[in-house]
Amino acid sequence: MLVAFSVSPLGGESDSVAKAVAQAVKVVRESGLPNRTSAMFTEIEGEWDEVMAVVKQAVEVLQADAPRVSLVLKADIRPGYTGQITAKVERLEQHLAD
Repeated sequence: MLVAFSVSPLGGESDSVAKAVAQAVKVVRESGLPNRTSAMFTEIEGEWDEVMAVVKQAVEVLQADAPRVSLVLKADIRPGYTGQITAKVERLEQHLAD
């Protein structure tokens, strides 16, 4: 399972969310699951229960300090496939190179 998600606090004193988002990304990185972060989303790959547990932990970290939390999640559920966090991009790049 490959999940792209974005989590951010709502209702804080500042419009900057970088510090809070960094706390959520730290949870993902410490999970040991394959992951990467871009300007808009964090991607994580693993089995359903382990990925969703990490997403939940990331949300809970923000809930500790925010009155409200926003979560956007997109999942590619394809049993039997692993390494798709890089393989999907490699296939795309190959098509672009052709």
